[in-house]
Amino acid sequence: MASEKKVFAGPRVRRLRRERNLTQARMAADLGISASYLNLIERNQRPMSAQILLKLAEVYDVELKSLAGDDEARALTALREVFGDPLFRDSGLTTQDMQEVASASPAAAEALATLYRAYQQAVANTSLLAERLADRDLLDGGQAVNAPLEEVRDFINSRNNHFPVLDETAEELYRKASLGADEPYVALRNYLRVAHGVATRVVPADLMSGELRRYDRHRQTIFLSELIDQPGRSFQLAYQLAYFEQSRAIEDIVETAGLKDDEARTLCRVALANYFAAALLMPYAAFLRTAEESRYDLRLVGRRFGTSFEQVCHRLTTLQRPGARGIPFFLIRVDNAGNVSKRFSAAGFHFARFGGTCPRWNVHDAFRVPGQIYTQVIQMEDGTRYFSIARTVSRAGSGIGVPGDQYVVGLGCEITHARKLVYSQGYDLNDERGAMPIGVNCRLCERLDCSQRAFPPLKQKLRVEDHVRGISPFGVPVSNG
Repeated sequence: MASEKKVFAGPRVRRLRRERNLTQARMAADLGISASYLNLIERNQRPMSAQILLKLAEVYDVELKSLAGDDEARALTALREVFGDPLFRDSGLTTQDMQEVASASPAAAEALATLYRAYQQAVANTSLLAERLADRDLLDGGQAVNAPLEEVRDFINSRNNHFPVLDETAEELYRKASLGADEPYVALRNYLRVAHGVATRVVPADLMSGELRRYDRHRQTIFLSELIDQPGRSFQLAYQLAYFEQSRAIEDIVETAGLKDDEARTLCRVALANYFAAALLMPYAAFLRTAEESRYDLRLVGRRFGTSFEQVCHRLTTLQRPGARGIPFFLIRVDNAGNVSKRFSAAGFHFARFGGTCPRWNVHDAFRVPGQIYTQVIQMEDGTRYFSIARTVSRAGSGIGVPGDQYVVGLGCEITHARKLVYSQGYDLNDERGAMPIGVNCRLCERLDCSQRAFPPLKQKLRVEDHVRGISPFGVPVSNG
């Protein structure tokens, strides 16, 4: 059997002690250990035992998850992106240096990453301005590329994609609207009519002017395009209910986010309304129970709640309620050009903020057979292994000659949770040799034996020879020394 991962949480324990203004002697006494042993823990010379972890959580009222290192993992990924830039190629910083910064102060690492993103956006804006000038376009004062979207994504990730108030009110409304007693779309349509005097009409696509949903306040009617399938129609009605009944709660959350401009606040409002819609269609307790009893059979769970594959996957990333947590999943959605349009991580998975994903990851293979579920064990450069599930999802087009959109949704978790998934049957989860080595993306990955590289690694100098061809198309690596 593979040994359990040891928890070395020294910097996090030290931060907690300093935040509470405690001496080592005082904290050691609270935990029932010697001050010298606590000193070894803080210096990462001893791992945290389960008994000490539980005592720490009880005495200081902290969640065990806060000691698991997810913040440090995200901070380290951010630092690797920052210092992987050619600007820092000769800085001499090592991975160990970055790990120490991420462990000592994840907040400082995130602040540095924020500054780097501002630099990247300034460069992108400069390039965009140059293109406009070259094309003799008019200057329109456009905003930094994707800045509001990234700001909202950062906020949602900082909250672990979990908003308890919206979950609790969604469960109450689920019972009140009797969603469990009828087909969700029918129940929601009836509730909107009775509780809010709002009618629902499904209309031909050519009357919607390219829109899928429109709420007409004057007519008190929600118009839905005929292009939306049944799970999508239910979701759109649940989304509109969020504005009717949860506007104050959503606005309170938006105010705590500290977003910089109106566009970011609007995007955040939409994201939270989407969150409530998913929570209403898939209420927390019932959804978690069904997922666990079915061993996370995604198709079965979707049938039970009348929701789509993507909706189920997305909802699974939000199950972070204290005392009733689901598996900490990560999620990504990509198109067939490799563009990432969704990413959430409750599992410490390393996502790149810029660029695509690793070509060895089977999220790309899933495009070959639409609708088929692909599974894979993957291993990151730090040795962490994950179990990955991927499948295509599509949205209907508007007829002949107008194809529908197609994406792949990837869902995954750390290998320690994989036994709980029905999809892991047939895998030897203890055999590390069966894992596919992948990286964050080509520029950040330092695996030198990969034949699928699209770019050379940023932190490696390469030697290209006339008469030698290595596994990688970018020559033979040489040391930076």
